[in-house]
Amino acid sequence: MSLKRIMLLSQFELTRLFATKRGWLALAAFIMVWLMILRYPIYHAVSVLNSPEFSDIAVQIAGSVGLYSLARWPEAELSVYWIIALFSFPVFTLFVSADQTVEDSKRGTLRFLTLRASRSEIMLGRFSGQALILLALILASALAAWVLMLTRDPALAFNGLGKLTSITALLALTTLPFIALMSLLNLLASSARLSIIYASLLFTVGNLLIGYLASHIELADWLYYLLPGVHISSIAPWYNIDWHTVAIPLLQSLALLSTAYWLMKRKDL
Repeated sequence: MSLKRIMLLSQFELTRLFATKRGWLALAAFIMVWLMILRYPIYHAVSVLNSPEFSDIAVQIAGSVGLYSLARWPEAELSVYWIIALFSFPVFTLFVSADQTVEDSKRGTLRFLTLRASRSEIMLGRFSGQALILLALILASALAAWVLMLTRDPALAFNGLGKLTSITALLALTTLPFIALMSLLNLLASSARLSIIYASLLFTVGNLLIGYLASHIELADWLYYLLPGVHISSIAPWYNIDWHTVAIPLLQSLALLSTAYWLMKRKDL
């Protein structure tokens, strides 16, 4: 396995986003969406948290849903950003990483690539490229929230950078199993759109089936660990983050990539 070839394939994924017209349109849409989120949900939520009339009510509401510590952050913009990004980026990841190998397989490009790189290198290169793309987008949106915070209180700059780093790392870690899931579904579906449909069915029908089994069989709760994002509810309050919680998305990514590699070796490209 060649690290250089993996890096070249990762670079190609970055080029498709940052150096093509289609990629620029996607970036423009991403920027517009997050500008709206920063301007309205985050800005107005922070106004409520900092308002003397509503701050106590907001803290009580946050405490009732397990987010008491977040409501007490001085860096209110980052706390609101954390909740919105934690639940929106996994969904966004499914769309961004929906086309890793499936369209190349349809065009015959994937067979051409296997003449110059192994199947494992192709899979890891595309996966790492998508991971870098999501990391860049997460960092850009988090920095925007940090800058918004500075316009309100510049004294929070240093403490905000520490939280910004932790938030970016946890969000990037959370997206990894979703990227790996799309790597696997790309080998089962015939198009990127169908991969998204398969993922949607997995999270809707899969959750319903596991919930039904868990209501009859106690040990069936463990089946939730097969679905990416199962750790999100644990890290959302911020005070219950430990090595076990962090290890879950890493183990899920490893399991999904291993399954994808096993399938890719046996698939006729």
